[in-house]
Amino acid sequence: MQRRERRRLPTISLVCALASFPFAAGGALAEDLTPQQQLAHDIYKELLEIDTTTATGDTNRAAQAVAARLKAAGFPDADVQAFSPAPRKGNLVARLHGSGARKPILLVAHLDVVPANREDWSVDPFKLIEKDGYFYARGSGDDKYMAAAFVSNLIRYRQEGYKPDRDIIVALETDEEILDRDGLGIQWLIKNHRDLIDAEFALNEGGGVGLKDGKAIRNSIQTSEKVSVSFQLEVRNSGGHSSVPRKDNAIYHLADGLARLAKFDFPLHLNSTTRAFFTRSAQFENAQTGADMRAVAADKPDPEAAARLSANAGYNAQLRTTCVATMLQGGHAVNALPQLATAQVNCRIMPGEPVDEIKATIERVLADDQIKVSQIDKAVLSEPSALNEEIIGPIEKLSREFWPDAVVVPVMSSGATDGSYLRNAGIPTYGHSGLANDINDIRAHGKDERVPVTSFYQGNDYLYRLVKLLAGGGTK
Repeated sequence: MQRRERRRLPTISLVCALASFPFAAGGALAEDLTPQQQLAHDIYKELLEIDTTTATGDTNRAAQAVAARLKAAGFPDADVQAFSPAPRKGNLVARLHGSGARKPILLVAHLDVVPANREDWSVDPFKLIEKDGYFYARGSGDDKYMAAAFVSNLIRYRQEGYKPDRDIIVALETDEEILDRDGLGIQWLIKNHRDLIDAEFALNEGGGVGLKDGKAIRNSIQTSEKVSVSFQLEVRNSGGHSSVPRKDNAIYHLADGLARLAKFDFPLHLNSTTRAFFTRSAQFENAQTGADMRAVAADKPDPEAAARLSANAGYNAQLRTTCVATMLQGGHAVNALPQLATAQVNCRIMPGEPVDEIKATIERVLADDQIKVSQIDKAVLSEPSALNEEIIGPIEKLSREFWPDAVVVPVMSSGATDGSYLRNAGIPTYGHSGLANDINDIRAHGKDERVPVTSFYQGNDYLYRLVKLLAGGGTK
């Protein structure tokens, strides 16, 4: 009897309960799922258990699975379109029609995930495992949570007879994790089906709810991204027999240059987003760190404060451009002097800094004219998305309800998302997921990727209500 009564609670009561106990055991809640939560779980599970890695996976299969669910829920074929621009590649665009009073809103998530080796994980990375209050799986946070939330909520809107003031478009794309290097994902949709995804603005991955000691301290809105550019460092040599070594060694040249690069810090460079991040986050840190955050956000940043903050890798990434060696290769035989040594260096460049200047700086720091530096990918430059009251107002209002003590904070992503392509196409894009996770336990791209079970359901409901606030309208 008591269980049946809990199932009749209105949604907001469950939200408040979840917000109060963000790390409650997932198993206890599973028995009390609403039909909407069960649908979100089922879509989540289906997507997670489809391998969508670049090398072995199939995002078209995932797109087709979502299309089948939407059509089964009553969406007409014309409003659910799955595209396969290449073998094993899939994109999906679905639309809930509104009154047309305002331009559409676009909800974006990517279907592909980074690789995960079974031997590296404590669980099967391509099975949804619920354990100790967490959902484990590759893509559980990045980014199949948002895909499942957007799709299940779109179905929920239709079931409720919701008629928004603007069309709500869901776009699930491929190849985000490889920066859409082949132009088969978001770039393909922009180029070939701009009419299907054209919108006033978009919600995307990139900004979550930060938990510290189990308490929500910030709700992030990603308004800009650093620019990802990779360079190849190459040293060539005539080589020879290893029994007759000489000082002119390709591997040594490269290694010495990389050691100099490892010790180098790019100059401090803050912008309006990162200044706001440090200013608003300072209150949740210890006295010294909080003071350093305020000092670095000042008109004339304190270099000593910046140096202390830079010891934290996450804060350092917000303070400056970073370049790091990520791949290394050299030599061709154990008994031969190396004829070729190469390294790949990935840079995350602050918005507004010219790529050519970064390349020139790397060459200067390497200080060896035998190390050739070549840019190996194209920089995707984009202007930050401005925060206006139409966006920030509903987020702040709803955030106070879900996480009363959290501060809404604009952030610059040190990573890269498809938001940069959308911004370049004239669609302002905001990374905002509603997914709460421990700021000291972020496992995206890593071993045993996981999200709290309660955060999954809470985030789903947060996005459900936020999109309705942004889209306006009501039931028919």
